[in-house]
Amino acid sequence: MPRADGRKVNELRPVEMTTGFVKFAEGSVLIRCGDTVVLCNASVEERTPPHVKPGHGWVTAEYSMLPRANRERSRRDVDKLKLSGRSAEIQRLVGRSLRAAVDLSLLGERTVTVDCDVIQGDGGTRTASVTGGFVALALACQKLVDEGYIGRSPIKHYVAGISAGIVDDTPMLDLQYSEDSRAQVDLNCIMNELGEIIEIQGTGEGRSFTLREQQELVELCAKGNRELIRKQKEILGHIR
Repeated sequence: MPRADGRKVNELRPVEMTTGFVKFAEGSVLIRCGDTVVLCNASVEERTPPHVKPGHGWVTAEYSMLPRANRERSRRDVDKLKLSGRSAEIQRLVGRSLRAAVDLSLLGERTVTVDCDVIQGDGGTRTASVTGGFVALALACQKLVDEGYIGRSPIKHYVAGISAGIVDDTPMLDLQYSEDSRAQVDLNCIMNELGEIIEIQGTGEGRSFTLREQQELVELCAKGNRELIRKQKEILGHIR
């Protein structure tokens, strides 16, 4: 079936990642996936949470959608005295995904927090946060190496995320909002550069789906993640 923006069913939206967007953060990336725009900043602190093993570091994430990131203004999370359920769930996903990229024993007793703020949302904000957040994390880790805090980068895997879904019974890669809002099935997939799956979130929004359909969606995501990781490697270049 034809898509609103003319893409093929297995085609990503145009992706751009601008590094150094914020000068004060140890790692900073503005990622654009079509009309979805997320600012990812990685900050390093010389301390870790109590649950972290001695000699190890920690990687975590925070996620928020700015009030006019969507078609109607949403309230800031601080207005509600706590994160919305959606924001809390997404930031846990981003944190888990980014920790899978790092050898925490090489990070030292420090925490890297990756803040993902959605400036404009048009579908796929959580996966864009993972993809851009990884680049910000890798830049922050390289800065620790360059400044002599650690001997080598603790990054052990590239990590990216993308969505796929079934719209009008057609499997599609990288849904924009006009597709996502009427998707029968929605699936998010986080993978590393080896093609290994870190996390899958799949939901039958309008109907249930079969194992074969799930496999087809995962294969679409694998194609998209390979392309995103190629872009990450082009940007990070010398780091890995």
